[in-house]
This record gives sequence, structure tokens and C-alpha cells, in this order.
Amino acid sequence: MAATASDRSAGLLPRVTGAVGEWLGAHSLLARRILLWRVNHPSRFVLSHLTDLHGIEIGASAHNDYGLDAINVDRYAESDTIYKDEERRLTGRPRAVDVVAPGDDLPLEDDSVDFVFASHVLEHFPDPIRALEEWLRVARKYVVLVVPHRDRTFDRERELTSADELVRRHEQGFADPRDLHWSVWTLESFLELCERLGLRVVDALDPDDKVGNGFAVVLDATSTRRSTVGRVDAAE
Repeated sequence: MAATASDRSAGLLPRVTGAVGEWLGAHSLLARRILLWRVNHPSRFVLSHLTDLHGIEIGASAHNDYGLDAINVDRYAESDTIYKDEERRLTGRPRAVDVVAPGDDLPLEDDSVDFVFASHVLEHFPDPIRALEEWLRVARKYVVLVVPHRDRTFDRERELTSADELVRRHEQGFADPRDLHWSVWTLESFLELCERLGLRVVDALDPDDKVGNGFAVVLDATSTRRSTVGRVDAAE
């Protein structure tokens, strides 16, 4: 019996998808660079808040450039980390590191910069509340975050990290040197954390307008202070 058109189509699809998969595997670097070209554009949302301001970026990378007037703070001075290797693969150059320091223990005075910016960084801190406190301490105006959205990353099968869990980690001084995604959020769960900590959210965008796999949040650094009891309180 002669094969029908639907039979031929059914047989063709696996061959086509298989060929695409093989091509992407063989040309993964080219595919990544094409993706980089498509997504490495300015974020209107971030620039609308930070243009004409000077600040710091935590863990800036050459392949995810936001075009900010900011110095790059990174915990690694070496240029042979997996992150710098990826920057070289995608752009041909790594982003220069201006200050070597842990992102949650900055060698800066209080209110010393206009803003702190971090993209796809907060989830790497075992105690993200400590990091937020530190960024609010040094920023005069804003702390701007781009955070991976649980449902649009490889963390999609994980449970959301509750505010209770994060407060518990902070109160216990939880620390761990492993580089993991310690926390996962949606915009809604992150806003719940901000409300729990007394942080004033100026603006938010979901999805973010850069890569699109996260959400962006702008925190008002002028209305908060660093607390001594293990959480961030509204300024009196």
C-alpha cells in the first residue's frame, strides 16, 4: 500500500528535528552567538531608572551587558573561571573586574553609590537577605534586580523558596561556598518577600525586557536602612 501524505509527514518530522538537534550540537557556539545577538540589547526598563546615575554591578558579564555607568564587583579575580570562559566563548572577551569582593560584603561606605544592579545573581547567595541588606546599605537611590523566574528556567520543577525559609536562613547565618541556585522565585513570591522585609518596590516588570527568562524589580534604597536584628526594616 502506498504511503499517505500524513504517513510521509510523520516520518519526516523526527528526521528534521533530529537533524536540527545534531546541527545545534555541532554548532552550539554559533547557535549561542546567534541567540546572544538576538537578546543582547538594552533594557529600556532598567535604563529608565538608572540612566545618568553611577553605581556598581554585581557579577557583570560581557554577554549580558546592560550599558550602565557602573563598576563591576566580582568575587573572583581570576579570568579562568567557568563564567569568564563562557564570556570569551560568546563575545571573545571577558568583562573586566574592577573590585574583587564578595557580593554581600562590599568594601564601600554607606550611601556611596547611586545604585546597585544585579542580573541573575541574587539566587546564587545562600542568604539573599544578607545580600539585599548590603546593597541597600551602599546605594543612595535604587537597588535594581533581574531575577530568574522559576517557571522560565531549568528550576521550573522546583518548589518556590518561601519567605519563612529565607528569614530562617538569615537568622541562622546560613552560609555555604557552593555555587548553586539557592532560591527560586516568581515575581509574586519575590514581592511577598519584599513585603515581609519592609522593602518599598518602586517598579517591577515580568517578564524582563532583556532576555525574558526573568523578572525585574526596582527597590527604593532611600526608604530602608540596614537592621541589626536580621531583617530589613522601613526607615523611620
